[in-house]
Amino acid sequence: MPSDLTDQDTDHQNGLDWRGAIPIARRFDDPYFSLENGLAETEHVFLHGNDLPTRFEDGFCVAELGFGTGLNLLTTLKAWRETGISGTLRYTSFEAFPMAGKDMQTALSAFPTLAPLVEELTHHLGARSFATEDLIFEMITGDARDTLPNWEGAAHAWYLDGFSPAKNPELWGEALMQSVADHTQPDGTFATYTAAGHVRRGLSQAGFRVERVPGYGRKRHMTKGTLL
Repeated sequence: MPSDLTDQDTDHQNGLDWRGAIPIARRFDDPYFSLENGLAETEHVFLHGNDLPTRFEDGFCVAELGFGTGLNLLTTLKAWRETGISGTLRYTSFEAFPMAGKDMQTALSAFPTLAPLVEELTHHLGARSFATEDLIFEMITGDARDTLPNWEGAAHAWYLDGFSPAKNPELWGEALMQSVADHTQPDGTFATYTAAGHVRRGLSQAGFRVERVPGYGRKRHMTKGTLL
């Protein structure tokens, strides 16, 4: 189902600045992905942090806090297809401030290896839900503190990819981390680029076995974990 917001509406909401092809959220004064190499960061933090693609199976569900440019989705779908696995990947993202499809395309143009997928999904970028032969996608818009508790799904792997906890604390509170745990499959996992102590404590209190591990690039540490 296509978005009911126009590109002009979402541009106004997001207030984007640009550093080359990298969008900066004016609201949070934070880039949507690494200034060094956003694709490599996504692979390191979210795929490898969740032991993907080795865990993929038909019906595998990824859930995400913060859809942004769609980089994580496309990187995950690329990895899914490269495994040659049959079946369907399910991907649900919670996003308060959806980016316009045209801005997603601009941002994703920074990654030539994703170009075939960007071209394939051009008409879906900015949509709230769509399906292909191997993907079922939904974007749940609004404040995740309100929308996630009402979600009927449960993820095998979580990508916690909100803006910096110092700049976007609403997306890293203990109650929301508990909601993440409540919507995680048994032995499900999470990964995030941040190693902030209060985030790690919140996830631990929610029921995850939390590990601080080497981060990407200039980030010394990141966090990952498994639901106990």
